[in-house]
Amino acid sequence: MIHGFAPGADCRSTLRCLEALGVEISRAGDSVTIIGRGPGQFRSPREALDAGNSGTTTRLLAGILAALPISATVTGDESLSKRPMRRVIDPLSRMGARIVSNGGRLPMTISGASLRAIDHETEVPSAQVKSSVLLAGLLASGTTRVTERQRTRNHTELALRQSGVRVDVEGTTVSVDGGQTVTPIDASVPGDFSSAAFWCVAAAAMPGSAIEIDDVGLNATRTGLLAVLKRAGASVEATAETGAAAEPRGRLTVSHGQLRPFAIEPDEVPGLIDELPALAALATHGGAVTVTGAGELRVKESDRITALVAGLRALGADAEELPDGFRVTGGRSLTGGIADAAGDHRLAMAFAVAGLGARGPSTILGASAVDISYPGFFQVLESLGA
Repeated sequence: MIHGFAPGADCRSTLRCLEALGVEISRAGDSVTIIGRGPGQFRSPREALDAGNSGTTTRLLAGILAALPISATVTGDESLSKRPMRRVIDPLSRMGARIVSNGGRLPMTISGASLRAIDHETEVPSAQVKSSVLLAGLLASGTTRVTERQRTRNHTELALRQSGVRVDVEGTTVSVDGGQTVTPIDASVPGDFSSAAFWCVAAAAMPGSAIEIDDVGLNATRTGLLAVLKRAGASVEATAETGAAAEPRGRLTVSHGQLRPFAIEPDEVPGLIDELPALAALATHGGAVTVTGAGELRVKESDRITALVAGLRALGADAEELPDGFRVTGGRSLTGGIADAAGDHRLAMAFAVAGLGARGPSTILGASAVDISYPGFFQVLESLGA
């Protein structure tokens, strides 16, 4: 059973895909009960598995499907269908799966097989790719190893360990032995740090503001934003709970400080990839930010570099697009205006935070995209008195 299951559209897409494969799932409030199935007990879906807007659903699901004795096609919405999938197709094919795709993009049809272990070096830092290969490795013969140039978030490794799976980590190499038994767990999911990040940034940005967030995830592979907020001038305090929970969690307190210029270097990007739009919004309130080494933003739910800069400029910001990042200077107050979120949930939330400091009203086109990860975002924003 999973407690604290997030209500976003991406999570619902994952459940729908699993149900289509014959997994028994029941929900009660924010708790979800999932009845596990062995590799030979999944069924071929009657229709294509629709992952919606979720890259995580698609890539992790591909790792599972690669080892099942069935064939399934995975599709997604227009945005997801543009995102690169060869980064999981290639290693899973090397392991023995047969995958047919649309030029390395969705839709892709995966025919499972008896897999063999591989040593895989990821081309770009990606927890989704790492997790996909590790999940396939659980049902492969031998030991599967994934080596990254930079460490990425480790939620999958922690969840596997909580489920009784041995996961070895040496430097930036993670390995699992095939054939291990996964045991049922009763897990509690802390609040999503990437969602909390927008409230942290808003508090850091607005003079006289402070916010306290309870029961939020404090996994060290996710909280790079906190160090950046301190560099930018904010006051930040994180208090972790003690206990044996797989995922660290606790309380965050963030308050405004005099903003100053800061930079995000390439080696920081993997731990901040989802928070970069929020940091761009922070810079519109004062100081400045320069981000480099973030070319991966161009293949997210939108081209997050082009769409982010265009939207901030539309609100009156001094923003510049770089080949692998962006620069935002907060030397003037925003005028307000009309910003297009380009169907991207994180851009919609970033534009909302930027708009808090504008002299005039701000309109966000496609603001409903927040439902992908944070239904009720705007209601919470209003309740905070912003």
